[in-house]
Amino acid sequence: MLVKLSVENFKSFDQKEELSMISSSKMQGNKSHRVKIKQTQLLKNAIVYGANASGKSNLVVAFAFIKAALMEGLPVGSATDFCRNRKDNKTRESVFEIQFTVGDTFYAYGFSTILSQRKISEEWLYELMQDGSAHQLFIREAGNAPILGETVKLSAAEKSRFSVYSEDFAGQDTQLFLTEMNRGKKYPENSKLIFFVEAFNWIMNNIIVINPNIGISNTEAYYNDESLENISKLIQTFDTGVTEIKTRQITIDEMGKMIPAEVVQGIFSQLKAQLQMSNLPSIQMTWRVEGGFFNIRIKEGEEPEISTLVLKHGKSVFDFNFSEESDGTKRLFDLIDMLLTERPDTVFVVDELERSLHPKLTEHFLKLFMEAHDGVRMQLVFTTHEDTIMDQVLFRRDEIWFVERDADNASKIYSLDRFKERYDKKLSKAYLEGRYGAIPVFRQFSFRKGE
Repeated sequence: MLVKLSVENFKSFDQKEELSMISSSKMQGNKSHRVKIKQTQLLKNAIVYGANASGKSNLVVAFAFIKAALMEGLPVGSATDFCRNRKDNKTRESVFEIQFTVGDTFYAYGFSTILSQRKISEEWLYELMQDGSAHQLFIREAGNAPILGETVKLSAAEKSRFSVYSEDFAGQDTQLFLTEMNRGKKYPENSKLIFFVEAFNWIMNNIIVINPNIGISNTEAYYNDESLENISKLIQTFDTGVTEIKTRQITIDEMGKMIPAEVVQGIFSQLKAQLQMSNLPSIQMTWRVEGGFFNIRIKEGEEPEISTLVLKHGKSVFDFNFSEESDGTKRLFDLIDMLLTERPDTVFVVDELERSLHPKLTEHFLKLFMEAHDGVRMQLVFTTHEDTIMDQVLFRRDEIWFVERDADNASKIYSLDRFKERYDKKLSKAYLEGRYGAIPVFRQFSFRKGE
């Protein structure tokens, strides 16, 4: 489960800012929204409010950036992703750290980089202990070879193996060592180096980032008739007019006629990179891009299998393509996997959850999500403007967060819990009245009228 994300000198975040999923010890309401791991109570939800351009989306981008850096190194376009509100930030380190659990083990993984130079300056992985201490698992500094922590005791064979990997990596400043330790390498289950696999796999596979314009998941829900029938029944509860969902096999050429060629090329490039990284014989993904919804399965050395969605409306005898649906219906298909997934310990990070959805649909979806994953290690982090769901019946105070720009135009993150509101307080009203900040501040403007 996600424990904490911290980011510094990235996009609109200047100083170190943190989003924490550790619950408040003083709050007793909505106990089902917490999961206890060892002595730590972790929240299942985080809802993030803020004005337009406050930096909410940049929080989601930070999750995506960490995953992208692990997949392919620092992205080419990241050279200007430092916080540009101050000149000296161009040569200052940007720092990313994510704390999470794998089973009952707590990890903290992070790296620092000079983004303008696209160079990794430091990288680390720690095991976090319940007494507040931390055991270093590995660290790399500047161009030095990565080293293991003193608590990592290797056999002679593994020590020799790690030494080769470490020495070969020395001087590498554009790639992450955690990635290198998972690139085409296999470890026995009892290996003392298995933490490299656990940390990498959790970040890459258990964090699912969804933004308003593209949805990606590794769900199997759209690959078999039984799950399609469940999706059909579920989508009917949202009153979209869709009554049945089927799939149709298509070719790459047909896919290219539905969406731009450069988008198709980007999708397959990313899939092939993931296939090489995963060491699996095949990989399948579900992509929703503007104009289409595609299921893609590829195997090494074989032509890809591609299918798209075909929808039925009421008693109509005609089929409808996904591209013909309303924006709200398309948005639901981005999110529907979140309700059906049985992948344990997944964190969904969604930008503008309510995009194109009626407030009642948003509330319905959230209630279904909580019901579907009651008692399960499943988390939802999302940004929104929808004030009608800011309700202490639906969410705990420590699950509600705000992002606001300060006088220096830098984004700050803070929790509603710091305001210590009564349980009967009408939160949405107080928010719109400006009690918690994180709302637009308008300036006066005078229209010139002719004489």
